[in-house]
Amino acid sequence: MRFALEHRFGADPVDVSRAFADPALYPTFGVLPRAGQPEVVRHDVGADGKVHLAIRWAFTAELSSAARAVIDPDRLTWVQESVHDVEGCTATYRMVPDHYRDRFSSTGDFRFDPDGDGCVRRSHGEVKVRAPLVGRAVEGAIVDGLREQLAAEVALVEQFIKG
Repeated sequence: MRFALEHRFGADPVDVSRAFADPALYPTFGVLPRAGQPEVVRHDVGADGKVHLAIRWAFTAELSSAARAVIDPDRLTWVQESVHDVEGCTATYRMVPDHYRDRFSSTGDFRFDPDGDGCVRRSHGEVKVRAPLVGRAVEGAIVDGLREQLAAEVALVEQFIKG
């Protein structure tokens, strides 16, 4: 399932881009709705100046009984590997599941575009779930959760930027 999402920030695009590349941001995400406290497992800056992050997440929302029949919610953990071009205000990512690698994949990108006195994050990606009968429904639930999660990040990122 392909998706495109937009979220507005009341901050400069470079400041928002810089915040998402900063490992100190992610401990503030503990209150987000669909994923547990993220854990930064790797952070480095390449010779090209790009920031490489790996962040472990755990899905914490409710799954339907049909989805639970094929997926154990306690095993829905993954590492989001991302590469941030801070000054270019872009990033690419892929999600690497700790479990169910043969059933789940997701890749995408986002960018921060100027918008008045702030910016808009434009996220594009694809989620694939290989599960008979429920795969498409699980993909839809993941995208819905992602939409909610990304919307909830906005206030936390703005507060992080303000210090």
